[in-house]
Amino acid sequence: MNIKKMIWGQATLLLSCVLSCSMLQAQSASDVSKSATDTQAAPAAQPAAPASGTATDDANYIIGIDDLLSISVWKEAEISRVVPVRSDGKISLSLVGEVTAGGKTPKELKAEITEKLKSYISEPEVTVIVQEMRSKKFNILGMVVRPGSFPLTGSMTVLDSLSVAGGFRDFAKKKAIYVLRKKADGTDERLPFNYNDVIKGKNNEQNVKLMPGDTVVVP
Repeated sequence: MNIKKMIWGQATLLLSCVLSCSMLQAQSASDVSKSATDTQAAPAAQPAAPASGTATDDANYIIGIDDLLSISVWKEAEISRVVPVRSDGKISLSLVGEVTAGGKTPKELKAEITEKLKSYISEPEVTVIVQEMRSKKFNILGMVVRPGSFPLTGSMTVLDSLSVAGGFRDFAKKKAIYVLRKKADGTDERLPFNYNDVIKGKNNEQNVKLMPGDTVVVP
């Protein structure tokens, strides 16, 4: 009788060990599977998109000299290309020849190119994108780190222009900054900008939105 109990006890213990091992293996497999699933589900880190700041999808944008245009004609790789607007306001395309782009919106230029291509291509599908707004520029001169001419993007203000130019050099007269703006009659308008006041929340109206051709002067 004691021998039977001993055998039964050993068999029960062995069965418990087997069940425990099976449960541990199943749990481990489940954890590995879950980890693999999570790894697959996790989105790969994407590199930050370069901030060009010079392209535009504004339907009302007026194309100007030096703007870089991307002209795409569906299924016509020979015609599709990236072209700059020349000093005469025109661009050149295969089949189409010279087309005046300056002074038009991308939509208007698209319509003209499409119409000209109809003589060669059945139902041409044209896309016109302003890849770089090079015609819209402002200038900044004087006591800044990087004086020069820069693309005018978005709603840039005087403060933005100072940042783009790398900030002030030593001995810059921050209270005597001004913007030179060409008026309709050809004369220059002088707009004062007191940096010390503006950064303190005073005279915020001096932090005007820049316009193409504006020149920021830092004495």
